Amino acid sequence: MTRSEPGLLAENLIHFARVLRRAGLPIGPAKVIDALQAVQAVGLERRDDFSYALSAVLVNRREHQFIFDQAFEIFWRDPNRLEHLLNELLQQIGGLRRFDGPSKKIAERVAQALLPKAPFAPRSSEQLPPDIQFDTRLTFSAREVLQHKDFASMTSEELDEAKTVMRNLRLPLPMLPSRRLHARPRGGQVDLRNTMKQMVKQAGSVALLRRRSPYLRHPPLVVLCDISGSMDSYTRMLLHFVHAITSDRDRVHTFLFGTRLTDITRHLRHRDVDVALAKISAAVADWAGGTRIGQCLKEFNLRWARRLLGQGAVVLLISDGLDSDAGEGLKEEMERLGKSCRRVIWLNPLLRYEKFEARPAGIRVMLPYVDDFLPVHNLQSLTELGRALTARPTRTDKPPLSVSQSIVG
Repeated sequence: MTRSEPGLLAENLIHFARVLRRAGLPIGPAKVIDALQAVQAVGLERRDDFSYALSAVLVNRREHQFIFDQAFEIFWRDPNRLEHLLNELLQQIGGLRRFDGPSKKIAERVAQALLPKAPFAPRSSEQLPPDIQFDTRLTFSAREVLQHKDFASMTSEELDEAKTVMRNLRLPLPMLPSRRLHARPRGGQVDLRNTMKQMVKQAGSVALLRRRSPYLRHPPLVVLCDISGSMDSYTRMLLHFVHAITSDRDRVHTFLFGTRLTDITRHLRHRDVDVALAKISAAVADWAGGTRIGQCLKEFNLRWARRLLGQGAVVLLISDGLDSDAGEGLKEEMERLGKSCRRVIWLNPLLRYEKFEARPAGIRVMLPYVDDFLPVHNLQSLTELGRALTARPTRTDKPPLSVSQSIVG
């Protein structure tokens, strides 16, 4: 890394911070000042010290480290970057290529953040082209395109807009009667106690029958979300959706699982979604690792099922079904999970492919114990989830319902 004048270095650091902010990193003026002080402390003799100092100040979340590394490599002119680009060009034209390890594809949000914004220059009336009329009957608006776009292919601006839409999404869980009863003029049951009290107050005269009916409440919602490496492109967006659900209603319990099970219900109750996700990142140790679905479900069934899956609970299982243990012990745990709750809905991003086949062992084991098997890869799939919740379960091997659930039918 070459030396530069202090003034130019400060300007470059400010510009670099703006690039990172456009790429989605939460960077403000205070962090820029801290970055200048960190660079003054470590000096410019070593490029890696310079990179580590900026990373320690500007990166607060694990998911932002990848974006920072790519932006730093391009912005601060890695000497080997030109060689990598030449190797990729030779590969495209059929020439020889030296293998230097797996090539890193530049993230779309980094590429857009590095592009300079063209200034807007209004044209005069003489330069305006003639009016052209288009038939827009078969075109789609930007919001409709965003509804069907995959989360993994969205830019940073589209991700921000999708997060805004998720804050307004609501899950229409059906109302279920509880065991608690309350007085209602047209209740289905006669309240003998209140009827006798009313007769005593009226000195034995004829009194109207007092009636009562069960309270109607939303059933508990339990979310089991996979955070393995194959789900990384979707888990972070879906956490925004789960945060919106948690803020909208009570009795929502969320667990993350990869190689272990982590309860994040307490963190998602924070009103600020950024603070909630920061606490989740600090609490989860197995992010973007392997997947042991059977072991994690076993831990959930032993520790949490009896206290959370009562009163007609609904379970949202978000996973691609790719199990590192090849489905070992998964059949027993899925059967127990299905019999402990009222409904199991499996959300799988692999269903975005039209030719999806349930070939992995884990998927074949889990399917018989699932009520609904739905995709989850864009905003439209989340809307369809709300419709599925209002429909009746489709699985036929459900255990007999309890007394409170049988009233609903």
